Amino acid sequence: MTATVLITGCSSGIGRATALRLVGAGRTVVATARRVETLAPLAEAGCRTLSLDVTDDESMRSAVERAEADTGGIDVLVNNAGYSQSGALEMLPIDRFRAQLETNVVGLLRMCQLVLPGMRGRGRGTIVNMSSMGGRLTLPGGGAYHASKYAVEALSDALRFEVAGFGVRVVVVEPGLIRTAFGETAASSVAACGPYADFDREVAEGTRRVYTRGPLARLGAGPEAVARTIEKAIAADSPRARYVVTPSARVLLTARRLLPDRGWDAFLRAQFPSPARSG
Repeated sequence: MTATVLITGCSSGIGRATALRLVGAGRTVVATARRVETLAPLAEAGCRTLSLDVTDDESMRSAVERAEADTGGIDVLVNNAGYSQSGALEMLPIDRFRAQLETNVVGLLRMCQLVLPGMRGRGRGTIVNMSSMGGRLTLPGGGAYHASKYAVEALSDALRFEVAGFGVRVVVVEPGLIRTAFGETAASSVAACGPYADFDREVAEGTRRVYTRGPLARLGAGPEAVARTIEKAIAADSPRARYVVTPSARVLLTARRLLPDRGWDAFLRAQFPSPARSG
């Protein structure tokens, strides 16, 4: 229970809930975020706090080196930092797409690279990569985000095989609807314009709606549900490769598995407007 855990993206939501749960269980927690001042409540709870920006290589390298020096080594990495960029792909500024991948994918892999030498040297370690049900299904207007989470799934599968012989475990966590600011952030990222303007506005409103009311919202959960799952995964002698969190994720992943592509598209057309030529 004294294992050292480094968590990215702890300023709010899942990262903050996980840090609080693990430090409360007696683990040494290094909670990180781009702006260290947002971590004051975690410092008061007993976490060590560091500034870490997953889009800045020097920031990542410095944080890992500092955490290793202060604690003697990182036993668990929780790659939680990430966000959702929404909007029709044709009109999505390419720099926004690059930024989505830089945060959700490139930064995640770089953090793995930085902690693995220490884990291999000790012959043990656990890496928890935060994916989503959106890493195994795709919803309209979320192409950039889903692409990033599909990439997280693929990287995790490859890494799990590559590091197992060194005593390092790799786990993927796949939450469904989590009641945090995530939904509002995703909705606010949509820039409705051009031939997809009406579609993008409907996607933004639908995203807000699904996170706050309606049947899927009732099948969601708070960030503490993910924190409990992460705690279970890192405590397990032989953790599963994937952990699905919330009934909403189980329902939608089952539907996607059972429906052929045309059936899934028909299901989505009943929930989302279809962009189309006018006139």
